[in-house]
Amino acid sequence: MIRRPALGGGSAVRRGRRPRSALCPRVKGVIWTVSTDAGPIVVREQIEPDDEPGILELFAACDDWFEAVNGTPSAPGDVQSLFYALPEGASFEDKRLFTIRDGDKIVGLIDAVLGFPHRGAAAVGLFLIAPSHRRRGLGTAVANVLLTEAREGGLDTVTASAHDTWPTGQAFLRALGFTIGPPAEPSGNRVSASGEAPVRRASLSIGA
Repeated sequence: MIRRPALGGGSAVRRGRRPRSALCPRVKGVIWTVSTDAGPIVVREQIEPDDEPGILELFAACDDWFEAVNGTPSAPGDVQSLFYALPEGASFEDKRLFTIRDGDKIVGLIDAVLGFPHRGAAAVGLFLIAPSHRRRGLGTAVANVLLTEAREGGLDTVTASAHDTWPTGQAFLRALGFTIGPPAEPSGNRVSASGEAPVRRASLSIGA
């Protein structure tokens, strides 16, 4: 069962028009419908307990990513770590989790932390797309919507994790305009798994 810390905030769900940015401290539960070449995709901020089976199914389908990056297949504990893993200095109030849905099926998940590594930034730790929906433009369409929301929410920088063992992820970030830096030192309360590959920080300036 999903057990998560109290994240606070309201559940301001907006439909049918552009919402206030979910990438700001006081807005949660926002829903977007994103047009893609494969049809409309829904992005929803805020995970509910009923989402656990769909997330576990997504993680199992993405074992290629988990094995490349963590050195092991996915496990149920990876779902719990979504809520509790934070960089040093961040709080649970700063955590944002987004599911990407094709109909009722969860086909992607994004983990972001606001205000890290500085107040005007957001750090993306996980951007996972199911194999069935890769190379269809879905990731790029969703990323562009969230980058626009971040910019309109007053952020000036977005960082992301980039792993040498997942070169397609690095290529994806470069295509979005990110610059990939040297391997970064681990930080925060997340415990690295044995065999886990070093991670680099990719950075994108989105300020006006």
